Amino acid sequence: MSAFFSTFDLRVGQLNPSPAPSAASAPLHPARALFEAGEALPSLPVCDHYAGVEARMRKSLALQAELGERCGAAVFDATLDAEDGAPVGGEREHAALIAELVDSPHNRWNRVGARVHPVSHPSFDAEVEILLRRCGARLAYLMVPKPRSLGDVQSACERIDAIGGSLGLARKIPVHVLVETHGALRQVWDIAAHPRVESLSFGLMDFVSAHRGAIPSSGMSAAGQFTHPLVLRAKIEIAAACHAAAKTPSHGVVTEFNDLDALRSAARKACRELGYTRMWSIHPNQILPIVEAFAPDEEEIVAAAEILLGAQAAGWGPVRHRTRGSDTLHDRASYRYYWHVLERAHRTGRPLPAEAIQAFFTETST
Repeated sequence: MSAFFSTFDLRVGQLNPSPAPSAASAPLHPARALFEAGEALPSLPVCDHYAGVEARMRKSLALQAELGERCGAAVFDATLDAEDGAPVGGEREHAALIAELVDSPHNRWNRVGARVHPVSHPSFDAEVEILLRRCGARLAYLMVPKPRSLGDVQSACERIDAIGGSLGLARKIPVHVLVETHGALRQVWDIAAHPRVESLSFGLMDFVSAHRGAIPSSGMSAAGQFTHPLVLRAKIEIAAACHAAAKTPSHGVVTEFNDLDALRSAARKACRELGYTRMWSIHPNQILPIVEAFAPDEEEIVAAAEILLGAQAAGWGPVRHRTRGSDTLHDRASYRYYWHVLERAHRTGRPLPAEAIQAFFTETST
């Protein structure tokens, strides 16, 4: 297990804070003070782990439960794969297996989703019906792959909602979309803006293959996917579209699963340079390095906590903060940035100052 796990803050959710102040005097939480309705991103784990074979799916859920017990929440999402995992002709049976796992005690944190076949595939409706009927109350999301256009995304969402409605399902299942075709990339801003879409992922392998050999195989490698202009352009468009629509951009795979140094480098570039807030894992060894790469560093966490605590005490007016020997002025614009830093630190299990936990991450604070 990664040494990074020793830094996970086991205090989250285990504090015994003093009684909350009265409603009239209670300080305003940053989620309410700094954002209008619909502006805040969905709070998703930074790693999305894929598994399609039964033994690996079960191991993924066991690992998700184990790591989550150490910090009180899911460290990563598990996506059980009905597209690449199902044998040809066995799509219904594989969907039923996924539904059984999602609705089992092994799904400790209710953060298990499923990837179905493309909306154009004859198994799409049957897979969605099986999943929503058998585990719709606990399914975290549905990943829709290979849309060719906004129209495909609209059709998928409408059919998912219609099937859920016919089953009397009380909730609408969040929809994630895998952008891996020319048509989807061309309309990615409209796809990201669709109200039923929660997250967009980049499908590296199919996207490169769609160029019919014009992008060399190195464009699918850990290093080459960050240097080939066409691949880099796609990543930037997806990230920009997601942030404009307050959706979560999820970076795609690194296939060299034994090269953890290459994975760490790719994850840091995705997070620090391209604006991604989530990334795929295709091997259990990749999960914790991704979480570590997407976590803010200690200095930034401390600064974020100090600035936000000062801002809250000042009623979210401007405050002065001393950073590296210099006084800096902060207002609501920078508060929004630092809230994202602190929220990401919390999602990745980083240690937070006790005052920040009590002010921002307990039931009484929210």
